[in-house]
Amino acid sequence: MNTKIVVIGGTGLIGSKLIEKLAACGHEAEAAAPNTGVNAVTGEGLADVLRNAAVVVDVSNSPSFEEKAVMDFFTKSTRNLLAYEAKAGVKHHVALSVVGTDRLEESAYIRAKMAQEKLIRESGMPYSIVHATQFFEFVMAIAAEATVGNQVRVPPAFIQPIAAEDVAKAVAEVTVGAPLNGMVEVGGPERFSFEEFIRRGLRARNDSHEVVVDPNARYFGAKLSDLTLVASDGARIGKIRFEDWLKPAMSATQSDSPQR
Repeated sequence: MNTKIVVIGGTGLIGSKLIEKLAACGHEAEAAAPNTGVNAVTGEGLADVLRNAAVVVDVSNSPSFEEKAVMDFFTKSTRNLLAYEAKAGVKHHVALSVVGTDRLEESAYIRAKMAQEKLIRESGMPYSIVHATQFFEFVMAIAAEATVGNQVRVPPAFIQPIAAEDVAKAVAEVTVGAPLNGMVEVGGPERFSFEEFIRRGLRARNDSHEVVVDPNARYFGAKLSDLTLVASDGARIGKIRFEDWLKPAMSATQSDSPQR
């Protein structure tokens, strides 16, 4: 059955992959983002893009992680989406969020995601929320944020990262299913120490920064416990292993100088 599905943030990392997967299954998948004339924060273009849509998937992300900016982004965009969806007769709202939202309240970003989820749960709209662990694709950004001089200072915690491809697959499966009116988790197939994850990512890019385990190190402003970034036992598990995801990067950077 051909269903119109609108993907908010559909031109980004997860959104573009999701569009491809939904279209391959025969659905009418439409990307909605500022560069397509749709701005969920201001409401621009929402009425037109949501016309005849059955499902809306929100995989958008804030361009700023500053406390007020990120809170404004997720609350304003979510309120607008839910209001326009109700008018358009949308039957299912799907949102991508983060594993550990209930354990990372020190983070301004996570507080904003929690506010987003609360708006969705209380809206009366049939919904599904997908909590994903951190993406392989952000290993260098995480390292950069934790860099002090020539050292990357990381907390003594575990992480269960996942490939964006596997996240998009999980979101696609939820999107074409019945609303969960709840949350499902998705995580990578392996659990690493934070140190190992960052070290392997740096090594793949010939980056010589020293990785140091620091009990006081923060993760985007939040203190981690051992399992904060690890999916629960009932999570859906991706297929792509970090080593296999890294291979193309390792081949491409064997003779390159480090770039951070």
